[in-house]
Amino acid sequence: MCSTGYVYRYLTICTSNCKYDAVRRVAARYGMKEVTEDSSWNLYWTDLSVSVERAKDMKRYQKVNHFPGMTEICRKDLLARNLNRMLKLFPRDYNFFPKTWCFPADHGEAIAYAKLRRSKTFIIKPDTGCQGRGIYLTRNLKDVKPTERMICQVYVARPFLVDGYKFDLRIYALITSCDPLRIYVFNDGLARFATSRYKEPTGHNTSNVFMHLTNYAVNKHSRMYVIDDEVGSKRKISTLNKWLKMKEVDVDELWQKIDQVIIKTILAAYPILKHSYHTCFPTHDKTYACFELLGFDVLLDWKLKPYLLEVNHSPSFHTDAQIDKDIKEGLLTNTFEMLNLQQCDKKKIIEEDRKRVRDRLLQGINSKDGSTNDSTICVTKPDKPEEDYLQKQFKWEDEHMGNFRRIYPCAESEKYEPFFRQTSISVYQDTAASRAREEASRIQKEENEMKIKEQESKKVFGKWSDPKLHPESPNTSHKFATTNDQEKSKTAPVPKKIPSLSNTKKQATSAVNTVHSFEPEIICESEERERVTSLAQRDFLIKSYGMLEQIYMAMKKNGTLRAIDEKKYGLYGRLGYMENVSKSASTCRHKCHLHQHPGMETRYEPWTNQSQFCLKASKVVNVFVVSRWFFYFRS
Repeated sequence: MCSTGYVYRYLTICTSNCKYDAVRRVAARYGMKEVTEDSSWNLYWTDLSVSVERAKDMKRYQKVNHFPGMTEICRKDLLARNLNRMLKLFPRDYNFFPKTWCFPADHGEAIAYAKLRRSKTFIIKPDTGCQGRGIYLTRNLKDVKPTERMICQVYVARPFLVDGYKFDLRIYALITSCDPLRIYVFNDGLARFATSRYKEPTGHNTSNVFMHLTNYAVNKHSRMYVIDDEVGSKRKISTLNKWLKMKEVDVDELWQKIDQVIIKTILAAYPILKHSYHTCFPTHDKTYACFELLGFDVLLDWKLKPYLLEVNHSPSFHTDAQIDKDIKEGLLTNTFEMLNLQQCDKKKIIEEDRKRVRDRLLQGINSKDGSTNDSTICVTKPDKPEEDYLQKQFKWEDEHMGNFRRIYPCAESEKYEPFFRQTSISVYQDTAASRAREEASRIQKEENEMKIKEQESKKVFGKWSDPKLHPESPNTSHKFATTNDQEKSKTAPVPKKIPSLSNTKKQATSAVNTVHSFEPEIICESEERERVTSLAQRDFLIKSYGMLEQIYMAMKKNGTLRAIDEKKYGLYGRLGYMENVSKSASTCRHKCHLHQHPGMETRYEPWTNQSQFCLKASKVVNVFVVSRWFFYFRS
């Protein structure tokens, strides 16, 4: 039964893929009955993402608690790519998240950034996952394997502290519609605190997860975890707001900034959300097919600037403590109230769908018979236009917000219009390969423009427009300069460029900056030493495995050796022969050991003599191989 005392009849919910009892308890209060996936449910609540197949099979009266395409901001890697893409388009508006790279694609960029800023600390997270699993801090990115799929962020080293402890905010946002977009934020939430007093990261304390991580799943295992609504390790946001007001902090301005962060984050994935919704639900004209309850994790720095850490598409609804029960069950109760599940009549919609199918079949039969009866051909239309049910839904939401507040649409909706008009290119198209192709295309375009300018310059000014024929040009060839000119050029300063006589803005006859490929470049000693060492190691491996001996013996066997080859590489032939003799020596020793019995020494004397010869040969080979190893190690 709802707060108005009205029992919602014929409403069913499927929670077969939901692990939270709080959802079932709140649904039972509204008179909803649990059914299986195969039944004709009204609401499908799942902890997993919604597949396209399930979305397309939904009826017009059914709702699901996830939008298709919401993973664009709920996966850490896709969130980073979307926000980085928006940061390039709107650098002043999308600076509310730490600098982020996706490994392995952006590993080189992160290493280059770390070399320039050696004092920075980085936090490494798996691209998927939750509850703080797999998260660690590092000050050296070379410790991270470049092939692992990880998210690397610059660690916010100076967070805002309460009583000396670091904390973050779990803020709940409800999206009831994506076209038009409507976003609500729950007025209360959770402030999750670390259990060790915070100190800025150093080489000694980066491994202390109880100091740097605020996840409840991590800190609940600490012996310093405190259960208290006022001063505990988990507090209500309303309690934190009171504390901030006591410290004379402008709480209203702070939450305006947080609301803007939430709106801009959702708008980063809005084109994909809108396209996916209309593709999967083209026939939903009586009610919204989806809604989404998101958990935003926000961190405040020492200047009270909010930073977005991540977005959870299935926030936890476990109620281990009383504070969790108060917040989460209140959140779910207000959410079910705003959904307005009784808006559409299930029976009526099923009858309309059956009538549409029947009329479509009759239309085909009548067209074959040549009949043109209008009453048979017309397709049943909805009793009320789509705008009517939208206005009813908007009015219902405004009257039943409960502890929610609407942050979009708002009084300042116009300032978000540029974000709606942003390009709808998928994040999968913005890769390292695409950026490399764009850079190569840009360079090629500049080279072509430069060639065209040179050709036009030659046509206008004749053969003397070539800068190589001008003695005063910086690119003057030495064969055109006299001895005096060369002596002057060593001491005289570089002459200024003479402006072109052309009226155009671009100077057609300006000297072209060319790269002198024949001039020697400065060689780095460490790189040259590393290169020589690598070549020596490669040469040693090739020779130590006997590859040259095998090639020599194969060519000799096929008769492809020349006299110069025999003279130059004959050593490898003798070495290969001696190694074969060494192998035969070991075989002989094995046979002699097997066949030497009393009374048979004279019979196997040739084998014994041969084994002694082979043993000596093997010793010679071993000495030669050891000497070769010593030579390469010494070099």
